[in-house]
Amino acid sequence: MRYFTLGKTGIVVSQICFGTLTISPLQRNMSLRDGLNVLDEAIDSGINFIDTADIYDTYHFIKAVLKRNKDLVIATKSYAYDKMTAQSTLERVLREIGRDYVDIFLLHEQESPLTLKGHEEALNFFIKQKENGYIRSVGISTHFVKAVHAASDMKEIDVIHPILNLRGIGIVDGTREDMEHAVASAYMNGKGIYIMKALGGGHLLKEIEAAYNYILNFPFMHSVAIGMQRVEEVAANVSYFTTGKVPDILYNKLNNYKRELIIQDWCQGCGSCTLRCRQGALDVIKGKAAVDSSKCILCGYCASACKELAIKVI
Repeated sequence: MRYFTLGKTGIVVSQICFGTLTISPLQRNMSLRDGLNVLDEAIDSGINFIDTADIYDTYHFIKAVLKRNKDLVIATKSYAYDKMTAQSTLERVLREIGRDYVDIFLLHEQESPLTLKGHEEALNFFIKQKENGYIRSVGISTHFVKAVHAASDMKEIDVIHPILNLRGIGIVDGTREDMEHAVASAYMNGKGIYIMKALGGGHLLKEIEAAYNYILNFPFMHSVAIGMQRVEEVAANVSYFTTGKVPDILYNKLNNYKRELIIQDWCQGCGSCTLRCRQGALDVIKGKAAVDSSKCILCGYCASACKELAIKVI
């Protein structure tokens, strides 16, 4: 496993970051035992970097692995917009992972300079807590080119977690080339960069080698967050990132995995999920939510907006 210093943060991270969204209630909803089985395989393979978010409800997994791996790098994200919501989310992560600091705290799903301005009070709180030692670095996650450019120019921002992949799937306001340029500029400005959705939320599994070759040859990043639900996925990803090859038996298993967004029959058609979806992949048709699979990146965030618990990524 290769390791890189995340921009100017001084934090050393593995080239693969374990994205916990896939084991969360928003997706596979794995038991503690099963989730730890996958996480332990990743850690034993050299992955030292774990990504989560306040809405993922995966802090209990992280608390468990930290008991025997105290130096893991933990990144979390929050929709906090003022001091009160920022403080509550910071207190929650520290309490629930059982640690007195978190390595990376990101403002979740930022869109533009205006969005960042709207979250300024929360950002200032996180910066203050960085000075107090409760946070090691501050940043944003985003699907928007404009937000990467805005964060790149902000000295307060240490880390950017942008979407980028071979086909540009999930980039909301531009092309793959637009995002490449924005990320490269941020990297050159000393920002720590860890990429999300390198496989386009599963859409690129059929061309996994091309997708991984693209992201591994992109020189302006330090780590790639990959969601994994099975020990075979961990083994295959680690093998490709370290040797450039995946054993045939693992490659075939990876190619046969198919994730999809399921909308249950008890959906009430309230439309909350359509408002939550940044990709425009959901609509209410004949009184029930429907998904356009060509637009859906299987993030599962729509599930958090469903009061009926009618949406799941499996």
